[in-house]
Amino acid sequence: MGELSHVSAAGDVRMVDVGGKPLSRRRAVARGVVRMAPETARRLRELPKGDALATAQVAGIMAAKRTSDLIPLCHPLPLSHVEVTLEVGAESVEITGVVETTARTGVEMEALTAVSVAALTVYDMAKAIDNGMVVTDVTLVEKTKEPV
Repeated sequence: MGELSHVSAAGDVRMVDVGGKPLSRRRAVARGVVRMAPETARRLRELPKGDALATAQVAGIMAAKRTSDLIPLCHPLPLSHVEVTLEVGAESVEITGVVETTARTGVEMEALTAVSVAALTVYDMAKAIDNGMVVTDVTLVEKTKEPV
């Protein structure tokens, strides 16, 4: 196990210096789930286009773009692609976030933030009918780096 990248040898928090690293094409994929009652999932599936799921999708994209404003030591990154998809199952909404950039550091925090905010938006949109929902399993599932 390595050292904490955002903590100096003296124990102070710091932003990691990535200035000497080469630019790379970077991609991260995160997933998360909002578990809910079957009736809640049914109602979400039946909503017309422009519904709670579209709102959550846009919220996730916006959140990815603002990650460095939310996570104190994240670098602001020029994102080249953000995709957030939501799929309603029998008792859940599964969310996937894909984020890409060409930069000196990765985009895993942006992908995780996109999924987290999209999940919270689903929760917010459906909380009036289901206060037993649970946001769970937010995880990084893929991280890649290719030379440019």
